[in-house]
Amino acid sequence: MLLTTVSSETRIVVVGLGYVGLPLAVALAKKFDVIGFDISEQRISELHEGYDRTKEIEKERLEASSIMLTSSAEDIKGAVIYIVTVPTPVDENNKPDLRPVRSSCEILGPVIGKNSVVVFESTVYPGVTDEICGPILAEKSGLVCGKDFFLGYSPERINPGDKVHTVDKITKIIAGQTPEVLEILADVYNAVTSGGVFRASTIRVAEAAKVIENAQRDINIGFINEITMIFQKLGISVYDVLEAAGTKWNFLKFTPGLVGGHCIGVDPYYLAERAKQVNHDPRIILSGRSINDGMADFVAERICAQLSGSGKILVLGLTFKENCPDLRNTKATDLIEGLKIRGFKVDVHDCAADPVEAKKFFNIDLKTSLKDLKDHSYTAVVGVVSHDSYIDIPSEEFERLLEPGGLIADIKAMWKDLEKPQYIRKWQL
Repeated sequence: MLLTTVSSETRIVVVGLGYVGLPLAVALAKKFDVIGFDISEQRISELHEGYDRTKEIEKERLEASSIMLTSSAEDIKGAVIYIVTVPTPVDENNKPDLRPVRSSCEILGPVIGKNSVVVFESTVYPGVTDEICGPILAEKSGLVCGKDFFLGYSPERINPGDKVHTVDKITKIIAGQTPEVLEILADVYNAVTSGGVFRASTIRVAEAAKVIENAQRDINIGFINEITMIFQKLGISVYDVLEAAGTKWNFLKFTPGLVGGHCIGVDPYYLAERAKQVNHDPRIILSGRSINDGMADFVAERICAQLSGSGKILVLGLTFKENCPDLRNTKATDLIEGLKIRGFKVDVHDCAADPVEAKKFFNIDLKTSLKDLKDHSYTAVVGVVSHDSYIDIPSEEFERLLEPGGLIADIKAMWKDLEKPQYIRKWQL
């Protein structure tokens, strides 16, 4: 019989303990019997030691949590609710890569029981939960979907590095295969967030709502990036334009930049793929993606046009966003490559990124300290990611790092009000 109420004894398994899954599991563990599952034994080992490499959960909170951590599927048998929070990337052709989701279903199939509820938080296009996940779970479990076990969907809204819009404060969209499942999910998520829940009419509606959230942002940023390209060719800084235009009450305040990360730079491709499946040409969606994917090379070209064609450049920032260690789908690497192919040597520093991951994923040896860099050794210093510590770099430090006539290249307008040193040039996107 399907559970109709939840209690502190209700066992919940969170599958995937990354930027989304770990904060969710820790929050749920305050109210329920929670097991956190991840296929990475290294990840589980680090979490057992109180170390979260994503920096989403502090050591004290992790050690104080009642959550059980495991990489063994045997340990997650017999739970009432399973919540899947694995990544949904794209492949080298920008096609949805559903292997992590499929793999999760293959792992869960043999361990779910009758009346289990499997909830997906991973961002997908409308139809994935019932067309792909449900059948795999049914095949691997030998149970009937919608009769013996049930599906749910509650899209993640975690923003890596954001300490304000955390999982315990945001509104959660929820959808269930049946009205009973919907109310179970309402009880679960209402127990951990002060933002309440929104009951979507169907699972597909909830899937669609999530995928357009990031597609909308991507399109808006694509427009800003395109006008940035136009204004650069007119000798105008887009930030000066946006400051002026922003005085109108209904102007949307988006800013230009390198659109990476696990959501905005990826999710539009999921929606575009589904559109093509139903014979619709997603022109606006893919146009925005094309502009944003080309932004890094455009910025590299604009920087190099102001330099002599040789020398060494210091890039500040490798992560996909400020004050966050997340390197997934960062476009800073495209900018670095654009500088290199134009004849410049490039050093990279990032105060938030893990040097081991930078080396592993991009073969980049991060400079460990700005203080250790040689005086007057750079033709240009390029501000790519507006980490707080970069915003606070004093004018004297630029004067020390740059050779006479060197360039401060500011992509994020973080040094807009910096009084540049004498004999140093300054350029702003």
